Amino acid sequence: MTASTAGAAASERAGASRRSGTFYRGDPGMWSWVLHRITGVLTFFFLFVHVLDTALVRVSPNTYDAIIETYKTPLVNLMEVGLVGAVLFHALNGIRIILVDFWEKGARYQRVMLWSILGVWVLVMIPGTYFMLERTVSELLGGGN
Repeated sequence: MTASTAGAAASERAGASRRSGTFYRGDPGMWSWVLHRITGVLTFFFLFVHVLDTALVRVSPNTYDAIIETYKTPLVNLMEVGLVGAVLFHALNGIRIILVDFWEKGARYQRVMLWSILGVWVLVMIPGTYFMLERTVSELLGGGN
């Protein structure tokens, strides 16, 4: 195959892929890439809001107290569980990405590592979710103090 023929074939594949919408077809590696970016952005925005609300303690302690009081709602408790899940996935997937990039066998084992980090994520999130939501569920069902 000549260089011009190979280039034309590659261009045709790229054009067909663009017409169908994507190069990816739902491969787990694609979804880990997407989730890694989403969890990174969510963590960034949490840290941004956290710095802002913590800075309020110097500007207006009463406003700070009022905002902290709104954080004691069941919805915010559920959002905290989501935050922990996002940070945990981002951290574990970040370790996997580092291993893929810097370990000579990383690319060969990247799929196994992906399923391993998902397993660890589930094993940590199940008891974590239970303990984080225990008080809220108890209060909602009338068992709180």
